[in-house]
Amino acid sequence: MRTVHDDDGRRYLLLKRSSESSLVRDPTTGEERYLPNDDLTADEEDTDALGLAAAAVPDTVRRVLSACRDDRSLGLLLELDRRGPVPARALMEYDLCESDVLGLVGEFRAAGLVVEADVGGERGYDVTDDAREALAVLRSERTAQSRTGDEG
Repeated sequence: MRTVHDDDGRRYLLLKRSSESSLVRDPTTGEERYLPNDDLTADEEDTDALGLAAAAVPDTVRRVLSACRDDRSLGLLLELDRRGPVPARALMEYDLCESDVLGLVGEFRAAGLVVEADVGGERGYDVTDDAREALAVLRSERTAQSRTGDEG
């Protein structure tokens, strides 16, 4: 799959090309439409079409997906969201060693998902608004599937 852009700089995924027009998809909206070939310019060969396709997912959600490499890390982020600001020592309640907790929290902080917080005079952590928003998006799909019975 290749990428193209129009005269305004909007980028599209090129799906089909004929002699006069091309079928393109807007990566952020998913809308597909035909545009005249004369209005499109091919992007550089090294443009990442799959990276552009990922733009359909909000940036905050992509950051959560990148930072949470497994169920345990996602679970820790969800717990921080559910419990609110949590003292650092309370994170040891989970079945993780201190270095794992510190490593995960460090990754979350680097991704802009967690900030340090004062919790009753102790150092702790809380999720950012971006993390809260992204987790709500991830939860809503599961909630919608549960209501319709389309799990799996």
